Amino acid sequence: MSDVLTAEVLRNALVVAAEEASIVVVRSAYSTFIVEGSDASAAVLDARGRLIAHSMATTLMNSMALKVALPELVRDVPLETMRPGDVYVLNDAYRGGVHTNDLLVYRPVFVEDRPAYFAATMIHVSDLGGLSAGGMAPLATDIFLEGLQLPPVRLATSAGLEPAVEAILRANSRTPDKVMGDVRALVAGTAVAAARVGALVAEYGAAGLASGIDDYLDYTEARTRTALADLPEGRFEASYPIDDDGISPEKSHDVRVAITLERHSSDGGRVEPQAPEMRAVVDFAGTGAQVPAAINASASQSLAAAVFAVRCFLDPTIPMNDGCLRAIEVRLPEGSLLNARSPYPCGGRYVPIYAAMEAIFQALSDAVPERAIAPSGILQPFSIAAVGAPYWIHLSYDFGGVGARRGLDGPDATGVHFGIGRNSVPQAEPVESRCPLIVESIETIPDSGGPGRHRGGLGSRTVYRFLADCHVTTRGDRLRLAPPGRDGGLPGRVGGFFKRHLDGTVERLASKVNNVRFAAGEAFVVETTGGGGMGSPYERDREAVLADLDAGHVTERGAQEDYGLTR
Repeated sequence: MSDVLTAEVLRNALVVAAEEASIVVVRSAYSTFIVEGSDASAAVLDARGRLIAHSMATTLMNSMALKVALPELVRDVPLETMRPGDVYVLNDAYRGGVHTNDLLVYRPVFVEDRPAYFAATMIHVSDLGGLSAGGMAPLATDIFLEGLQLPPVRLATSAGLEPAVEAILRANSRTPDKVMGDVRALVAGTAVAAARVGALVAEYGAAGLASGIDDYLDYTEARTRTALADLPEGRFEASYPIDDDGISPEKSHDVRVAITLERHSSDGGRVEPQAPEMRAVVDFAGTGAQVPAAINASASQSLAAAVFAVRCFLDPTIPMNDGCLRAIEVRLPEGSLLNARSPYPCGGRYVPIYAAMEAIFQALSDAVPERAIAPSGILQPFSIAAVGAPYWIHLSYDFGGVGARRGLDGPDATGVHFGIGRNSVPQAEPVESRCPLIVESIETIPDSGGPGRHRGGLGSRTVYRFLADCHVTTRGDRLRLAPPGRDGGLPGRVGGFFKRHLDGTVERLASKVNNVRFAAGEAFVVETTGGGGMGSPYERDREAVLADLDAGHVTERGAQEDYGLTR
């Protein structure tokens, strides 16, 4: 049995192995958003499907997908049939995946001639078909319109990539060379992580490594339950709306959650307070049914959203691994917006899972008012692509303002960083060098944060002027229904997507549009939504309002109308 220090050393070594793998993917990939935005994830799992470690800057969306999909891989490809050097891939959203452009890649790590661990990597490759280049299909009515689906298949052996799989990927991509560059980067990342895990086996022995992993997973579980014990017992409910599904622009949809914080015994029964073992049960019963539109999510993505949102109210130093998951039970009704089944599309998963996160934030804000947060503006994804071959693609998103928190203003234009991890909006210069466009301006929007005693974070405005004809695709939300304030705070200002014509007139686009044609010289304007305020704006400190005026966060009109301040 390893000691606590050895377990912690092993935990960090495995995290570093995953982190190194993700860095290798970023530095080896071909797609602009991966290279410039560092959009890559890596994880180490064991053959039982436990999430042992993931790269520090990864998105929980991706590492949870890697966890949920691994048993599906092993179900199709039994462990005893795997060989050293084999690498596997899948993207099936109904079997743990995310959507068609996100490839999940696994390499088994052998201990005593049997796979004991898996090194895994994942990125959004540049293009795998579908309604629009880049993998965004906001008006898809079934999964088949979103792109190529891959069940678990062998991607490579010790001799290299499987020629048949490479041929299939190339035949289904508008950018085959970039996709295959991305795939090779994914494979390279798994090789690095697998080598690091193998070195740990050699150093500590198979039993020593396994014992250390068990110890630190147990430690994480204990810390998570202790943190949950600091929250009040009870049942807390909330809901949050989705603007629309893109097909019926005026019809909103709801995500509902009930969170039960309770003491329980190992058999699920209630126990006396002197022997607490706390858990959180996150139940999304009552959430809207899946729809033939791109506002559904796969189960892995909704699980990730729920775990992330609960963890936001716990000790932030608790590691994220399988031990944490033992203390948080998530119930996702099958056939709902949060657990779609075939053939319902899953590419628009950000929309429902952000609503799920917000519902949890508001429920737990009721439970723990001293940690409350008002609703936020969220990221607004979009793609810009050539209208024909040779294809170029720019995938991106801009961030909304975060809701005000108890005692603090919301951060400006950062969104709630659930889906983001390390990656951020790529810098203007690299994008301009790779795509025929100019980033004219990037700025925060005055008065966009919800007024309150504590102000919501500001949204942002980015203007892209095109040097060639192109298609723009968007998949936004919280652009019609503003994030409300809390405790007397006011809503944030909604953003939107806009087309600036050659004559200077500006046209508002729907939040979810597919392949809108822009001519060279026209501009695409992305405005994100501000976060909600907290507390009455008339209770805001005068000096804080004056400081906002000086910094350009509010205008003279906003200071007068929203805060009653004149000078």
